[in-house]
Amino acid sequence: RRLTTGMPALGDTEPELAVDPARLTVTVGYGPAVFDAAGLTDLRPAWLKPLPAFPIDRLEERWSGGDLLLQVCADDPVTVSHAVRTLTRSVRSLATVRWIQRGFRRAAGTRPDGTTMRNLMGQVDGTVNPVPHSPDFDRQVWNPGDPPWMAGGTSLVLRRIRMELDTWDELDRPARELAVGRRLSNGAPLTGSEEYDDADFEATDRFGIPVIPPESHVARARPRTGDEQFLRRGYNYDDQDGAGLLFATYQVDVDRQFVPVQQRLAEHDALNPWITPIGSAVFLVPP
Repeated sequence: RRLTTGMPALGDTEPELAVDPARLTVTVGYGPAVFDAAGLTDLRPAWLKPLPAFPIDRLEERWSGGDLLLQVCADDPVTVSHAVRTLTRSVRSLATVRWIQRGFRRAAGTRPDGTTMRNLMGQVDGTVNPVPHSPDFDRQVWNPGDPPWMAGGTSLVLRRIRMELDTWDELDRPARELAVGRRLSNGAPLTGSEEYDDADFEATDRFGIPVIPPESHVARARPRTGDEQFLRRGYNYDDQDGAGLLFATYQVDVDRQFVPVQQRLAEHDALNPWITPIGSAVFLVPP
């Protein structure tokens, strides 16, 4: 709480690094084993468990699982680094770091607020998302009180998705757009002209061929029921192990909202030759 307001943490050995909070936020998540350790196994929600095995997964232990999550975000990487060190230093006798995954979006001030990010494939990423503070957002993201102690909490799925950029480079622009179902220029669906136009999955060309291929990413990801919706937030990564996307989703119930969509994508998504999930974890975000 102190760090997010520009005050040094108690016992902070570098208080000068806390002066500018740079919109710092810290989100806490509990992994499945927390309930075992606390002797509260009967309170663990049924969805708080590893995701099912998907055919496209090539999960690596070093990027998966975990008992406690700290998601630290800010506009300044120095602020993030200081907050991470401050928070982890104080619990060294109680916990060990399983993994650290560093993600980034556009630097603050380079694009107008509200601009949808682009991933490292060049795609506009995250267009169809619930609007914060709307009834849909509240229904899809915040737990309504089932069980009562979870009211106002949510869940977080984190997937580390490696992008095969070298082979993606071999595709021309039309092939890339057909795989995604959206235009690279502005993220508009292939049946529209602007980013937020509704996609028409029934539209065909003069030969009767669907304008948006049914195996395209947007066609496979679109919700089939009112439950298959959730908040998505992506972060790019680029390090010595490769490049890709840290894909975070927030929803009331992982099994009901996230898993059916991911299962459909894993079975047949035109993007699958160029993306490989290598990390996966599920956390409960307390109120």
